[in-house]
Amino acid sequence: MKTVAVIVQDGAEPFGLGSICEVWGEPYHPEDDNPVFDFRVCTPRPGRVRGRAGFDLHVDLGLEATLDADLVCFSPKYDFLDHDPLVLDVANAAYERGAIIYAHCSAAFMLAEAGLLDGRECTTHWRYGDRLARMYPQAIVRPEVLYVQDGNILTGAGAAAGIDASLHLMRQTFGSKVAAATARRIVVPPHRDGGQAQFVRTPMGQTECDTLSPLLAWAVDHLDEPLSVERLAVQAHMSPRTFARRFRDETGTTPLQWLTTQRLHLAEEMLENSSLAVEQIATRVGFGNAATLRHHFTAARGTTPQQYRKTFGSVEHAVVSA
Repeated sequence: MKTVAVIVQDGAEPFGLGSICEVWGEPYHPEDDNPVFDFRVCTPRPGRVRGRAGFDLHVDLGLEATLDADLVCFSPKYDFLDHDPLVLDVANAAYERGAIIYAHCSAAFMLAEAGLLDGRECTTHWRYGDRLARMYPQAIVRPEVLYVQDGNILTGAGAAAGIDASLHLMRQTFGSKVAAATARRIVVPPHRDGGQAQFVRTPMGQTECDTLSPLLAWAVDHLDEPLSVERLAVQAHMSPRTFARRFRDETGTTPLQWLTTQRLHLAEEMLENSSLAVEQIATRVGFGNAATLRHHFTAARGTTPQQYRKTFGSVEHAVVSA
């Protein structure tokens, strides 16, 4: 991936555009050794693009900037049900030539109007999920998740989830080390799983000692051990039932799903940066054996641990396979 184009239109939502720019539009940072992209912001009619938050943009590039882009991003706009035929044509053309397409927040409605979400899993901001499903019944709308990738089409929940969706693509293309460095620069967590809930119900007025943060840190340090819900509940000084409810309220996922995600992150790091056999990695991250690691890794990443290592591994000496 070398070229990234972002389409903005009148009514541009600044945070949505900014989340895309922050991940894909940065110059080179020696301390991160990050990849640099030919990053283009374009619009159907170059010149003034009215913003939604009291300021406007001046965009020089027209939609021809998308013609050779490897990634075409659709930034959200305020009047998201007003579809420009030129933009819909760009979406279809990008899809036909195999580009990766990313619709942020309410921009998913543009892809749906273009017919690109028919028969595909997708998401949008939780406020608009029901509307998207009603208007486009052929789309498989998952309004509860942060982002969904179905083939070469990625849709995100909007707002801060735009960073999560972009980091997902960064990780998928360049590996977890590059994605983690990007997240560190932006000062966000390196990964929130796409299946995590959009709206996390955390009671107001909690203090730090009331949250599960200490437990989560402890669990990450003990991933190689058997960590059942019962054991985690004991560590948190709660009953298993109370713990499971509190965990979902604070993290938006279940304890076992969270543990699987953390173990996969650690496995990625070891595959990239060590020469340990897959069987050894499986033991160290808590999956127990290579077959279980392969099962979860393939289901979540769409590739095997061995192939992931061939693509992203940085250790040059011989690697023992399992």
